[in-house]
Amino acid sequence: MPNNTCGLEGGAYPTDCELTEALRNRAMARNRPLERSEVWKAALAQARQVKLLLLDVDGVLTDGSITYGAGGVETKSFNTQDGLGIRLLQESGVAVGVVTARSSEAVERRAKDLRLAHVFQGQGDKLTAFEAILKQTGLRPPQTAYMGDDLIDLPILNRVGFAAAPVNAVAEICQRVHYVAERSGGRGAVREVCDLILEAQGNLERMRAQFDR
Repeated sequence: MPNNTCGLEGGAYPTDCELTEALRNRAMARNRPLERSEVWKAALAQARQVKLLLLDVDGVLTDGSITYGAGGVETKSFNTQDGLGIRLLQESGVAVGVVTARSSEAVERRAKDLRLAHVFQGQGDKLTAFEAILKQTGLRPPQTAYMGDDLIDLPILNRVGFAAAPVNAVAEICQRVHYVAERSGGRGAVREVCDLILEAQGNLERMRAQFDR
């Protein structure tokens, strides 16, 4: 039971009592279950058998902005929290790839950094790329997931076992997916979906534990 006399002594430095209380509070917070929305909980069943997560790039891995630098070189910004989420998902046994309508050296480099299993750029017809991936991997649509934000993503979203979108996705997409992230593209939406898949498959705490030493 907390000692309510902690801190009554005053002084510039915390007392032994205050340090002990702080450690106790941290331990209690660490063991407290994360609060999840009903939408999150409802999506867990769809994510349970996912073996492959495919991602759109613009508006999902990025905020959708396109910047042209000197000489017309296209630049993009990626989120490091998304990157760690992808890495943890891969370590759990779920492969990750991208299917994007545009082509960019920045995407190629990011995909190489993250060691993505599948990289399909310049895909005006994303469904063709999806079918090629299924043939290559031998996976069935219910074992796949996709996160997209616009109409061009619908053909894949309609076929995967788990369909997701960032909160910045167009309304038609948000109405058709199993899960709409609380965060936007390029701002942690991908990390959110990675965590959801990890939790659905019972791997989230195990993957996090490697950092909690």
